[in-house]
Amino acid sequence: MGSPILAGEGDPLDGMLRISSADWFGTYVLPPVLARFSLSHSKIVVELVSGAHLFAVCAASVESGRGGYAWWQAAARGCPMSESFHPYRDVEIRAPRGTTLNARSWLCEAPLRLLMNNLDPEVAENPRELVVYGGIGRAARNWECFDRIVECLKALEDDETLLIQSGKPVGVFRTHRDAPRVLLANSNLVPHWATWEHFHELDAKGLAMYGQMTAGSWIYIGSQGIVQGTYETFVEAGRQHYAGDLRGRWLLSAGLGGMGGAQPLAATLAGASALLVECQQSRIDFRLKTGYLDEQARDLDDALARIVRYCGEGRAVSVGLCANAADILPELVRRGVRPDLVTDQTSAHDPLNGYLPKGWTWVEYRERAAREPAATVKAAKQSMAGHVRAMLAFHAQGVPVFDYGNNIRQMARDEGVENAFAFPGFVPAYIRPLFCRGVGPFRWVALSGEAEDIHRTDARVKELIPDDPHLHRWLDMARERIRFQGLPARICWVGLGQRARLGLAFNEMVRSGELKAPVVIGRDHLDSGSVASPNRETEAMRDGSDAVSDWPLLNALLNTASGATWVSLHHGGGVGMGYSQHAGMAIVCDGSDEAAARIARVLHNDPASGVMRHADAGYPEAIACAREQGLKLPMVGDS
Repeated sequence: MGSPILAGEGDPLDGMLRISSADWFGTYVLPPVLARFSLSHSKIVVELVSGAHLFAVCAASVESGRGGYAWWQAAARGCPMSESFHPYRDVEIRAPRGTTLNARSWLCEAPLRLLMNNLDPEVAENPRELVVYGGIGRAARNWECFDRIVECLKALEDDETLLIQSGKPVGVFRTHRDAPRVLLANSNLVPHWATWEHFHELDAKGLAMYGQMTAGSWIYIGSQGIVQGTYETFVEAGRQHYAGDLRGRWLLSAGLGGMGGAQPLAATLAGASALLVECQQSRIDFRLKTGYLDEQARDLDDALARIVRYCGEGRAVSVGLCANAADILPELVRRGVRPDLVTDQTSAHDPLNGYLPKGWTWVEYRERAAREPAATVKAAKQSMAGHVRAMLAFHAQGVPVFDYGNNIRQMARDEGVENAFAFPGFVPAYIRPLFCRGVGPFRWVALSGEAEDIHRTDARVKELIPDDPHLHRWLDMARERIRFQGLPARICWVGLGQRARLGLAFNEMVRSGELKAPVVIGRDHLDSGSVASPNRETEAMRDGSDAVSDWPLLNALLNTASGATWVSLHHGGGVGMGYSQHAGMAIVCDGSDEAAARIARVLHNDPASGVMRHADAGYPEAIACAREQGLKLPMVGDS
């Protein structure tokens, strides 16, 4: 095997270091300040730090057998790395627009475009590393897998199904036209081994990928995907605690990543001001650029002065502060500052990659994560413990405090904060009554790339659901305040019966030419019947079935049998390895009669399974909904 080609130590034109080899796919571009090379005997030692995480300290033997230079040894963890190595790829990916097909049909074109849309620079947090959101949530296992997935989707027939195993295309099988075109299983581990430590070993060996929820299932639409859910949560909190009026009130939270980035806009839409703490300036810049965050404060004193002024004026303004929440929240408690609502959306679910330890810089965090992963996790969790103690202090003062699903309470409990669960999660506190009626996140994407297609569907939603002023207000605010990221998309929370009605209407709009191209309908995995997560969606279930994960498995099987275009089954999204299982689906409205039949089945059965799950747990609202909708539930009352 020949030695690798190192093309310079820094290009003055772009300030990047280029490294290439015949054994690699393409040329990869690395910032020189984040890449250090040294020669030791017959090995080239490479240290790579990215904006998201330190890949590892890697040593590549130029004479090693398997593919020469492409066979890497992860010295930091002692794990072999081959195609799992994730260098930057210096490309910009955007989904195709318009009506020209790149695949054999719209059923295959849709997942192709949505995969690419997940990696659009307007959408993904770190597209050069395939990272979409949520720490290390990726769309494909590595760039070779991405290339092969694209090839498979372009060649896929309408009676074939592509299988994806943790971001890797592993097979294409003959099925039938109403079967899903893609089935995805991401990050799933046998329970005893479902830990971050074991996952990271597999990831380093190229055997696994963290799919989060909608990253690996190709239906992420940027921060809009979580805005309405966050808005609904804040509105309900205002209703419960402040007589439905958040004017002059303010929210304290942290995290402006792919999920947390929705908080400032959702808060202002709900009528409250917000102080958002974020440790990465780049994330604050992105939220300012996209209109999700209104302004940035110089320091904590400036931030508090702004919040006091805006609340006094009755204005809803969001303020970002570049700092570490592990420092800021305890300091606010010490000062006696009293917010009106407190939560958190840092990536606490992943202490190795998603939560900056107190007193560390971000670069130090990434370097030590590779060299001392166990010590880094310990430091992050200790900082989370202090963060949660501050949240508990606010809770003890009577401030409404809730966990927003990032598992920070569990991390704090692991570090000895025994009362970490004294404040509730957002689902049992505010959202579960909606789930009991099958109400949840319903999103759709215009494959045409035309914003007008979304505006036309917005109008149709209002026509078909005329008696819901809350929904109409949301749609009006969304059109005015939310900028599209990547392909134009919309989300709104609707329930059983409504989803199928809307899907069939969208399909007819495609058939008639009112929409310029087909539409994809999907949802978050955070939905009524598609997730088991005892510290989040299924926390404090009425019958104690919090940890029973049969339900998302049944949901995925039912959506497969019903004819969804692609179906996904994931583990660990939102709260981290070992704490959740969840399923997703997407279906194409291409204007055909066949699509209408599939839409009617999928968009009824999917939310109906959520009503079933909650009725089975004994919730009266769900039992009543099941009876109203004529669901056949053999073990539930008279249904």
